[in-house]
Amino acid sequence: MPTVILLSLVLMTLALCLVFARLFIGPSLPDRVVALELFSSMIVGIIGVVAIATDVPSLLDVAIVMALMAFMAAIGFARFLERGGPRDD
Repeated sequence: MPTVILLSLVLMTLALCLVFARLFIGPSLPDRVVALELFSSMIVGIIGVVAIATDVPSLLDVAIVMALMAFMAAIGFARFLERGGPRDD
C-alpha cells in the first residue's frame, strides 16, 4: 500500500505542476478558469490521499471544505464570464 500511495502522490504532484503551468500560460480567461478548477480538484485529491496515508480522518473534513470552496469559486467565475468578463472602462 505505501508504494501505491507514493505513486499516486507523485503522479498527482506532476499533474498539479502541469495544471499550474496551464493556469499561467492559458491563452484565454476560460482556459484559466478551467485550470483553476482542476487545480483545486487536484489539491482535494492530494489531501484525500494524505488523509489515507497518515490515517487522520479530520483531513477528509478539510478536503470537503476545500471542494465546496472550489465549487463556489467556479460558480463565481462562471457568473463573471457570463456577464462579459473583464472590461476596460
